[in-house]
Amino acid sequence: MRPNIVSEAGLSTRAGQWWEGIPFFTSAVVIVCGTIYLVCLLTGYDSFYEICFLPSAVISQFQVYRIYISILFHGSLLHVLFNMMALVPLGSELERIMGSIRLLYIMILLATTNAIFHLVIASLAAHNPFRSFQSLMNECAIGFSGIIFSMIVIETSLSGVQSRSVVGLFNVPAKLYPWILLVLFQLLLTNVSFLGHLCGILSGFAYTYGLFNLLIPGTSFYSSVEASSWLSTCTRRPKFILCTGGNPSGHIPTYSGQNTNSSGLFSGNIWRNLSTWMPQRGASAQPTQDSRFPGSGRTLGSGQLPVNSDSNLEARLLDNSSPDHPAPAIGTREQLSDRRLPAVDNAVAASRGPAAHQVSIASDAEIQQLVSMGFEKTQVEVALAAADGDLNVAVEILMSQQV
Repeated sequence: MRPNIVSEAGLSTRAGQWWEGIPFFTSAVVIVCGTIYLVCLLTGYDSFYEICFLPSAVISQFQVYRIYISILFHGSLLHVLFNMMALVPLGSELERIMGSIRLLYIMILLATTNAIFHLVIASLAAHNPFRSFQSLMNECAIGFSGIIFSMIVIETSLSGVQSRSVVGLFNVPAKLYPWILLVLFQLLLTNVSFLGHLCGILSGFAYTYGLFNLLIPGTSFYSSVEASSWLSTCTRRPKFILCTGGNPSGHIPTYSGQNTNSSGLFSGNIWRNLSTWMPQRGASAQPTQDSRFPGSGRTLGSGQLPVNSDSNLEARLLDNSSPDHPAPAIGTREQLSDRRLPAVDNAVAASRGPAAHQVSIASDAEIQQLVSMGFEKTQVEVALAAADGDLNVAVEILMSQQV
């Protein structure tokens, strides 16, 4: 057998596993945007002036459809590739937290608010008495990058990190991260809509500050949509994530205080993430099923855990298990997902007595944050004790108890 045959098979397998790890709605956006660009390329369609977001046309002719259609079209191959590569990590993380239907609603809300901010700023700039910027009213904008900038702000706020790496070259404060990306794009790329990206940042901050809370329905609304018959085909998909176990108010909580660095978007770690699915000789076979989506895709935990975190988690849970349940050997991710619920139950039983002092490793702010997500305080304390204060691991434990 030729050596390159092994490499080609390994690459396709890893690429398939990478694609299977992308949740339902995020992968659907990638497919829709990619298909639209391919159709435009094959048919030679380039009349973007008819479908782009054009403030003058939206205001004077009330062409509201431009707000939503324009985000699905892209002007070049580099444009669509760049936007979709940025969307996959951001959308995947937020979809696992929010659920597929909630993320769809949030994206529609962000597209609407982005357009409103764009129209207001463009109108004020064009009709101010000091200096008129009429060109902003005739600026034709297309692409998904406005929503991506909103998602960058939301994800950065949700992660709670203090600093982020920009292209792996230098670290910046997390609050300045979106603004630095805005300036870099404007300096390094041509034909970039500064106002479109700026409005995306403004919408993201408005969302994180709770200004849209009145527009966001509760969990019961999303659950009723998921239970509808016309959506049953989608909800049965393994990659579809149900909106269960989230914050009853409907919006995702944000927190800060973790003095850590985050890989973020366009950081140096993105290249290491891409290299993980490159073929390597002698590598053990990967499981065909992504453990992040057991069953019918009801898991909402974060997908950013280290590779060996499951084994460490299992070992910590087994230390708290009762003598009546012998400790099984540490195995693969799939074995862990099958044993996680009994192990957590054992940890709950053990922690009611002498292990109560372990709860003190979690701060009141961390406990209150998980309680605000809809979990009971007792379960939160036990999960944080079992996870040694790690919020991401604690959320995964709590979600496994609700599946």
